[in-house]
Amino acid sequence: MKTRRTVLAALASLTALGVLTACGSGDAAVGEIKPEGQKDTGINIGPDQNRIHTAKVDTIAGKLPEAVRKRGTLLLGVSANSNPPLAFRATDDKTLIGVEVDLATLVADTLGLKPKFNPVSWENLFVGLDSGKYDAVFSNVTVTEERKDKYDFATYRLDDLAFEAKKGSGWTVKGPEDVSGKRIAVGSGTNQEKILVDWSKQNEKAGRKPVEIKYYNNASDYYLALQSGRIDGYLGPNPAVAYHVAADGKTEAVGKFSGAGAGLQGKIAATTKKDSGLVAAYAAAIDHLIENGTYAQVLKRWGLSTEAVPKSEINPPGLPRTKN
Repeated sequence: MKTRRTVLAALASLTALGVLTACGSGDAAVGEIKPEGQKDTGINIGPDQNRIHTAKVDTIAGKLPEAVRKRGTLLLGVSANSNPPLAFRATDDKTLIGVEVDLATLVADTLGLKPKFNPVSWENLFVGLDSGKYDAVFSNVTVTEERKDKYDFATYRLDDLAFEAKKGSGWTVKGPEDVSGKRIAVGSGTNQEKILVDWSKQNEKAGRKPVEIKYYNNASDYYLALQSGRIDGYLGPNPAVAYHVAADGKTEAVGKFSGAGAGLQGKIAATTKKDSGLVAAYAAAIDHLIENGTYAQVLKRWGLSTEAVPKSEINPPGLPRTKN
């Protein structure tokens, strides 16, 4: 998505309507979003991020393949279609910011490498990994059993999904029956799509109406569809939903679930090509960041402290394989 346009358009329209005064405060000129009741300076979406950094740890850097150490850069893929606060453009429409960018930068710092970010479409993240173009992807990638066939994972955040609806909808989502017959937008090729498709099938099997699944190219499109009544809700990453609810003031979260489905807590992970020799270095770097406190600082900065993990796991159990 063209996230800078989305954020600034939302800010401009909300300011004009007085919504930010009632439900939060923001100033597009200084690049700041401040949810209602927040006492500090709010969420900085300007280009001057004053990003958190940390020092190189030689013993962890030593886990890298020699070719990567000599190159001196960490080639990173992030999704150009991500939502705030994951990875998006600042108010200058150039600077890449967000929690994924901050955490990836800290990992690169620990490894003594300069991060080089490449924002691309979701599907091209995996094409880049397959071709060796990227050393890692930091882009809200959920660990799945199918993906583990081709990729290695070092976890760094819990994976939660949330349903978003118009404020005052009176709608609560606790399971498949609550989305029966509803028009719901979801990102194509995502794990939330898999869950929604599965729920729709469960509804049909139980004699209920299936879900009418809608697809849009970017967040601005599905939020316009939500406000106009063309869809009933949106299922997306919890960080994106929480951020939009706080910034917009016209929607609400109506249900929250693990990204791995029932019975398993999903995990978000740094993703690398299988057997690339990089995953151990990523996991060790993330553990170091957890220990030195910079990890917690980044999550707090973006309002995601509830998604913290106590340690990085390499290739933990993931979202089950799709049943044919």
